[in-house]
Amino acid sequence: MRDLTLSNRAVVRRRVLAGLAATPAALVLAGGALASPASAGGRRPGRRSAEPPRVVSAAPHPELTSAFAAYGDSGEGWTGADSTYSFRLPGGRHLWMFSDTFLGTVNPDGSRPPDSPIVNNTFIVQRGADMTTIHGGTPEEPEAVLVAGPNQWYWLGGGYLGGGAVNIMFIRFERTGPGMWDWVWRDNLLARFDPRDLSLLSTHPMPSAAGITWSSWLTRDGRYTYVYGTEDLSSVKYMHVARVAGDDLREPWEFFDGSGWSPNEQDSARIMAGVANEYSVTRWRGRYLLVTHDTNVLFSNEILGYVSDSPTGPFESPTVLYRTPETGAAGSYGDPNVITYNSHEHPDLRRGDRLLITYNVNSLDFQGVLDDVTKYRPRFIEVTLEP
Repeated sequence: MRDLTLSNRAVVRRRVLAGLAATPAALVLAGGALASPASAGGRRPGRRSAEPPRVVSAAPHPELTSAFAAYGDSGEGWTGADSTYSFRLPGGRHLWMFSDTFLGTVNPDGSRPPDSPIVNNTFIVQRGADMTTIHGGTPEEPEAVLVAGPNQWYWLGGGYLGGGAVNIMFIRFERTGPGMWDWVWRDNLLARFDPRDLSLLSTHPMPSAAGITWSSWLTRDGRYTYVYGTEDLSSVKYMHVARVAGDDLREPWEFFDGSGWSPNEQDSARIMAGVANEYSVTRWRGRYLLVTHDTNVLFSNEILGYVSDSPTGPFESPTVLYRTPETGAAGSYGDPNVITYNSHEHPDLRRGDRLLITYNVNSLDFQGVLDDVTKYRPRFIEVTLEP
C-alpha cells in the first residue's frame, strides 16, 4: 500500500501534531498578548467594535452524525478522516472533502483492523441518504485523489464551485529524513475537477513564497473570491487574506497588507493570531463571521466565533460557540490523548441562523484510533445564533 510505506502510525501522528495549537512555551513568549487574538492585526481607525452574537443553542446534528456513523461502519469505503470541507454540487449532490482518511472495514466491536489503508485525501459524494467514497488507485491498492511525488503528499483545504469547475486548494508536504518529524510544507496548489464526475481537469501552482498555506477557506463575496490562509509558526498561527477578481484563482492575486491590497505576497499582513489551520469566514446578518478552534490554548476544547464588518477584519468580540465534549481526560472518552481541532462552518447547509459546524476528533495515541473508530471521525453540530 503506497501510504503505508511511512507506516499508519506516522501518517496519522504527523497530522495530529502538525502545529494544531500553541505550545506552552509560545504562551510564555507571547507575554499575554494572545489573550486577545485580534490584537495581531489591530483595530483600524474609524471602525466600530462589533457586537458579539449570542448562542441560543448548540448541540450535535443528529441526522449527519447518524448518517456518517452508519456509512463509516458499513465497510463501503471511508471509515474516518479529518479536514471535513463541503459544498453543493449540481444535481442535488453534496461534496464532502477530507484529508488523511482511513479506508476499509470496521470490526464488529467498533475497532479498525491494524492494516487499514490510509490515504491523504478523499471525497465523499452524498445524494440524499446515499454516500460514495472517491479515491485514487484501485480498491485493492487505494491512493489519494491527488497524489504527490515520492515521499510527498497533499492535504486539502477549502474549495468552491466556479468557472465551470470544482476548485480545491491543496498543500504539499515532503519528507526530509527518516524521523517522525522529518517533513516540511513545500507549496500551495490549485486542483480543478469536473463537477460531473470529479475527474481531475488540471493543477496549477499557487502563491507560496511567503510561508502561508492559502488553503484555510475559499469564498466568493461580491466581485471577488477571497482566499484565507494561515501562517503557521507552530507556536502561534496568524490569519492572512488574499483575493482574486471573479471566480478563477488562476488570475492575478492581491494580498491584504493591513490597509489596502498589494500584488506582492510578501506584503500580506497578519490579520490576527489564534486561528487554526482550517477555519471559515462567512456572511452572517450583513457582517462576517469567523469560526475557528481556539489555538491560543494547547489542545483547546473551545470553538470560537468572531465578527467583523469587513472580510479582512478586524475580527472581534470572540464568543464561545461550543465546547467539544470529547477533549482530554475530563472529556467523554476519559482519555487524555483525545484532541479536537480545525472547526469551521458549512454555509451551504446553514438554515437561517442555524449554522452547521464540523470539527475533527483524533488521538495522540495511534492505537486509540484503531481501538475505537469514533476517535478519528468528524463531529457535526448545529449552533443557533442571534445578534
